[in-house]
Amino acid sequence: MKVDIFSDVACPWCYIGKRRFENALDSFPQKDQVEITWHSYQLDPTAPKVSDVSLNELLAKKYGMTFQQAAAANNRVSTLAAGEGLEYHLEKAKYGNTFDAHRLIQLAGERGVQDEVEERFFRAYFSEGEALGDTETLVRLVAEAGIDLEEARAVLAGNEYADTVREDLEEARQIGIQGVPFFILDEKYGISGAQSTELFKEALDKVWAESHPKAKITTIAGDDDAACEGDSCAIA
Repeated sequence: MKVDIFSDVACPWCYIGKRRFENALDSFPQKDQVEITWHSYQLDPTAPKVSDVSLNELLAKKYGMTFQQAAAANNRVSTLAAGEGLEYHLEKAKYGNTFDAHRLIQLAGERGVQDEVEERFFRAYFSEGEALGDTETLVRLVAEAGIDLEEARAVLAGNEYADTVREDLEEARQIGIQGVPFFILDEKYGISGAQSTELFKEALDKVWAESHPKAKITTIAGDDDAACEGDSCAIA
C-alpha cells in the first residue's frame, strides 16, 4: 500500500498527525507492506529564512487575536501533542522559511532516511527551538538523522531538489489541498488533518481490503452425500 503525506515541518498538527498515523500503523498487520513518501508543503512560502517573531505573535497577527488568546491556543495544541507523547515548547520555536528543510527531506528520500529526517526536523522545531531556516542548523540535524553532512551542505549551497519541492507544492495545489497534514492512501483516498488513530486504523483496513479482495471460490465438483451440513452428516 502506498501512502503519500503532504506536510510542513513548521505545522504543529503535522507532527501530531504523524504520531497518530504511526500509532495506527503499529497495529496494522500489513505494516511492512506500507510505503510512505513525505511531500513538501509550505504554510508560509513568503517567510524569511529566520525571524525573531514568536509563534504567539505570529498567530495573533494572522487571526486577529490578542497575544493572550494566541498563547492560549498554542497551549491547547501543546496539550494535545502531549497526549500523543510529544513535548512541545512553542514559546521557543523559531519561525522561518522551510523551503531548504524540504529540499533536504527530498534528499533524505533518495537516501532511505526520509522518515528519520522528517521526525528530526519536527522535534527540533517544536521541542528544541531550533531554527529550520538556518543552513548550519539544517546540516547538523540531517547529519544526526543519517545524511552525510558534506552532502547536505553541498545541496543547500546549490539548487538541488528545489524543483522537486516546487513540483510537490504545485501538485498539492492541483489536488486542492488547502491545509496539512494531508494523507493520500493508494492514490485514491484522502484524509485531511491530524485525525484520530482510530480513523487512521479504519482507513488502512478499508484501503487494504479493497486492494486485496479475498478470492471467490468457484465449486467445480461436489457431492452433497459426502459432506456434513450443520449438525448432521449424511451416511450412505
